[in-house]
Amino acid sequence: TDENGNTLIAAEIGSITEKALAVVQIEPREKFQIKSKISGIVKTCFVEVGDGVRAGDALFEIAPEPTPQELINFDNRVHSSEASYLKAKADYERGEELLNEGLMSKGDLDALRESYELARIARQQAADNRELTRSGKVTGGSGVETLIRTSASGTVLSRAVNVGDPVVPLTSYQPGTELANVADMSDLIFKGTVDEIDVGKISVGMPCRIKVGALPDDIVTGRLSRIAPQAQKSEGATLFDVEIELDPEQQVVLRAGYSANADVVIREKTDIVLLPERLVLFEDDQTFVELPGLGPEAEPRKAPVELGLSDGLNVEIVSGLSEGDEVVQRPPREIS
Repeated sequence: TDENGNTLIAAEIGSITEKALAVVQIEPREKFQIKSKISGIVKTCFVEVGDGVRAGDALFEIAPEPTPQELINFDNRVHSSEASYLKAKADYERGEELLNEGLMSKGDLDALRESYELARIARQQAADNRELTRSGKVTGGSGVETLIRTSASGTVLSRAVNVGDPVVPLTSYQPGTELANVADMSDLIFKGTVDEIDVGKISVGMPCRIKVGALPDDIVTGRLSRIAPQAQKSEGATLFDVEIELDPEQQVVLRAGYSANADVVIREKTDIVLLPERLVLFEDDQTFVELPGLGPEAEPRKAPVELGLSDGLNVEIVSGLSEGDEVVQRPPREIS
């Protein structure tokens, strides 16, 4: 440092990266909800959070919990359908006798047979409905039961119900109670957002370096796979949704929900001459640096330089300086 407070900073060889920041979160690519198609209460939970399941595995058993009025109504329907069935059966048997005696036509007997068959089906349906409501399953050929099974393989991410919780069924007019979430944890993806200032600089396929908050010592790499065509507004900021595919064969244990920051690498250069950008002077669309004077008491002299890539802190010197060249750094101005 000289008597004026000036110091000398040497240009160095290094690397520089132009990048865009994406705020992301780890999510499974495929995730689905488990819901019930029947109402009742949870009788048994067969899985815990973190368990692996295969397609068709039973996750829950739902026990029907009908109201007293519903039980009475089902009993009445069984009795009513039984009476209708017995009458239709008697009419059909009487019709057969009249046909043999020549007192009834074949067409009239066919009508009685149809009524008899419909009454038999209605009786069976009423009995099945009552059995399903009372015991939770039908022992006949239909095989209806109250075991809730998963439709695909994966890992149980969350379980929203416990034994004894009430369950509302999924129908065309109501969403139903969410029982659990299942996802394929072998296929993870980073989903997040990029600010509108940077979105014009990035493109699909660019490499990404991801820093996961829960894994401070690990760097995860990937590729930008999707950029949303339309922005979203969030707390006054304009953001674009992005997705990052992980590079294969990385020995890092990732979990759904991890938050992370991803650097989308726009351009990167290595083995270049670097200088702190604060030392560059801008005058009339030209760029200069100050070099030491030629004599002991001489003032620093300006030298033109050509700039290249910048990361906001350091800048590439394309021409005008070489490695080891010293540049004058003036002391900061005092604010009065």
